[in-house]
Amino acid sequence: MDELEHKFEVEIQEREGRQKLPDNVKAELKTSGMMDDKGKLKLKGVSPKMLKRMKQEFVACPVLKDDIHFIQCFVCPNFQSRVTGKVLCKGDPL
Repeated sequence: MDELEHKFEVEIQEREGRQKLPDNVKAELKTSGMMDDKGKLKLKGVSPKMLKRMKQEFVACPVLKDDIHFIQCFVCPNFQSRVTGKVLCKGDPL
């Protein structure tokens, strides 16, 4: 099996409690159909247990040069894969 092409391997970190998604990210999720009008996330292929865990995680994004919510990273076009506590990122400018 070929390895996915990626520029960065970003470590996934965890915070206590839930984090709030920024309003611009929420709007983007709603337009793409990944969030309903009530603000509930609807990610295909993600179990409720995993979604709860994802809401407590963040990554130091090498493209945006900032700590971002993991869900924002997950829906990013640069997201390749999540492997053993790391995210494979293409690193293309947004």
